[in-house]
Order: sequence, then C-alpha cells, then structure tokens
Amino acid sequence: MAKLRYLGHSAFYLVGVGLMALIDPFLSGPTAAAKPDDFTDINYIFLTHGHGDHIGSTIEIAKRCGATVFSCNELAAFLASKGVKVEGMHIGGRAKFPFGRVKLIPAWHGCPVIDGTETRYGGVACGFVIEVDGKKVYHAGDTGLTMEMSLLADENIDVACLPIGGYYTMDAEDAARAVKMIKPRIAVPMHYNTFPVIKADPQEFAKFVGIGQTETKILDPGESIAF
Repeated sequence: MAKLRYLGHSAFYLVGVGLMALIDPFLSGPTAAAKPDDFTDINYIFLTHGHGDHIGSTIEIAKRCGATVFSCNELAAFLASKGVKVEGMHIGGRAKFPFGRVKLIPAWHGCPVIDGTETRYGGVACGFVIEVDGKKVYHAGDTGLTMEMSLLADENIDVACLPIGGYYTMDAEDAARAVKMIKPRIAVPMHYNTFPVIKADPQEFAKFVGIGQTETKILDPGESIAF
C-alpha cells in the first residue's frame, strides 16, 4: 500500500515498494512540516519546475542521499551541473523504473532557475503521474486549468494533488473543474496559504468538488493518507 504525506505548500513524501520519494521539497516555508535533515533515505525526488518554492532543498537532499531527480530535460541538465543524479524526461514521456512508471504531464507555468545572481533557462514546467504499488498519483505542479487534464481521465488516477491558491496557479473553483476532468479517486488541495497572495480556503475547494466519485482529502501539513 502506498502512502502520501503532505509536507506543506506543494511538497509531499511518497513511499511504496522501492520508492522513498519527495515531490517539490520546499521545506523552508512557513507551512513546512519537515526539515531537509529529516530525510536520510530518499532514493528519488520529483521536481515539477525550478522556482525556489519548488526546487527548495532538492540539491542538498539529492546529494546527501544519492537520490535521482526526475524533471524536464533542461532542468535536469542544470541539476547535473551541480553534481546531482538525474532522469531528464520531457512532456508526454513515460518510462518504467524499478518502483513503477513515471509520465510527465503538461503544466502551464514558467520554469526559470536562479543560479546565484543569474537567471537560467529551465525548460518547461510539468506535472507527474507516478505509479507505485499498482496505484497512480498525479501531482499537477504549478499550473492553470488546461484541457489536457481531460486526457488524464483514462489514466485512472488514484490521488490527484492540485493547486488551489490562485494568483500563480488555478484557484479552488478551477481546481474543482480539473477534478471533474481528471476523475481521480481522491483529490488533495495544495499550494495555498503559504503566502498572502495565495490565501485560499480548502473547504471551498471541497464544496466545489461536491459529493461524487471523487473524495476530497484536506491534509494539514504533516498528515498522511494511505491508498
């Protein structure tokens, strides 16, 4: 049985057979439920894009644990230049790994990388469909609502992690529209209340989703679900 722990903002800890992974490990924000040093056995990190509130502690943790980082190819090249092991895939690509399969999903967002005083090209932002223990997790990353999400209905997603904060991403209403397109078994809101401009009420998201085939799970930072 796979387990997903919410670490605040868009960060998650995902575990299953052969997988001890972090997704977008921004662990220094005001809602962070863990510190980088809490993780000593990570074998994979999934990075949706290069903004600081997503790349977070990726390089530090990856180098300390020897973890492999999944990202788009251009961002992977930047990480490799910092001594990080990478799997540089791209949008639409799906491949099999020891724990299961990974597919990169389009996300409507930017992907610059701040390297000291320089801003570097980081390719494109993405989301991930991660398969482990026969289950599928979709982490949308930072994105607006997009029709490509309707294609995910055929993926039989078990858990969809969706931003609801607005301003930089979908808001609660658009995220609920995404749920209706994706048709996941469970929807988990993320990327809200970290900063004033993305203040949002997850209960409002749950209300928009309503009662139907998708169950909304609102996780406080530090809480987990098994699925």
